[in-house]
Amino acid sequence: MLGAREYQASNSGSDRLTVTTTNSNTSGVETGAQAPLLEVRDLKVHFPVKEGFIIQREVGQIKAVDGVNLHVRPGETLGLVGESGSGKTTVGRAILKLEEPTAGQIVLNGEDISDWKGTRLREARRHLGMVFQDPFGSLNPRMSAGNLVGEPLKIHGLTDSKSEYRRRVAELMNLVGLNPQMAGRYPHEFSGGQRQRIGVARALASKPDVMVLDEPVSALDVSIQAQVINLIKDLQDQFGLAYIFIAHDLSVVRNISDRVAVMYLGKIVETGARDELYNNPKHPYTQALLSAVPTADPVLERTRNRIVLEGDIPSPLNPPSGCVFRTRCPVATEECSEILPELQNIEGTHSAACINGDWYNRTPQTAGADSSSAP
Repeated sequence: MLGAREYQASNSGSDRLTVTTTNSNTSGVETGAQAPLLEVRDLKVHFPVKEGFIIQREVGQIKAVDGVNLHVRPGETLGLVGESGSGKTTVGRAILKLEEPTAGQIVLNGEDISDWKGTRLREARRHLGMVFQDPFGSLNPRMSAGNLVGEPLKIHGLTDSKSEYRRRVAELMNLVGLNPQMAGRYPHEFSGGQRQRIGVARALASKPDVMVLDEPVSALDVSIQAQVINLIKDLQDQFGLAYIFIAHDLSVVRNISDRVAVMYLGKIVETGARDELYNNPKHPYTQALLSAVPTADPVLERTRNRIVLEGDIPSPLNPPSGCVFRTRCPVATEECSEILPELQNIEGTHSAACINGDWYNRTPQTAGADSSSAP
């Protein structure tokens, strides 16, 4: 039975919500010691490529996600970064089964939901929320803000009467900083930041344990980005939510994340605690990404070493043999085309996949080896 999360009106007279968590992870133990709320094990999402008009046959597969392992614990934020085309959004959509996984397991509160369908899948999705990148495209233009926010309440039967439904919608809008009197307005009548707040309120309405945030601020102005990020952090502090935060902006990821996983062409190439990874990146791809982040110090900006990657990310329809990054890697060798590197632990929670690293053990790992290096 999946854990339940209850939102109640505060007795303090404010319009905020309080939360009572009935999961087993309710002790005051440090987050790292708690069992994961969500685990993704060897996730693969491959899209078939077919040719033919009347009789179609499969001629290849686009390997959008190819063997991803990750987990997130209560109250924790896992940042997922990488270039466009690396598979970040597909991972997020597969977790909610908006894209059907080709292989692997999605374990939510200890239960594998990867094969669930119908009523069972709807129950699982009650514990998962998603905020999409485009705050306008993700909202039905024919529905008012109140109906958008309240739709999950109807789908999951979370209210018993119309008055309770209206009260919950008003509470959710207050929670994200919107006036409940705006409930009758339509998406085109709101600003970009306000539309994203509607998306956050809608995701919260289903009482989630885990929220996937797919570049929630990339389409917003910088000043509005800060407001939405602060809102997201406040909600996590208040409700103990676990986040998977997908983004391109490494500065934003560093600000909000506890751990970070770096993706390239469907695979995770490095992962670790935020400060470990940012202060001491080990994989050449991570080093290149971080070298592109501008600094506020003009002297340091002029003197620091910038790693410029040549070419574009390869096609997932025909990925390179061996290490998928070798075609753009500044330290690639002939061996890189022959060996597919595995994530190996460096120190603490820090792991990377590069055979040229001095930490890398080339001895083949036996089946059932320790998987603690999974992000």
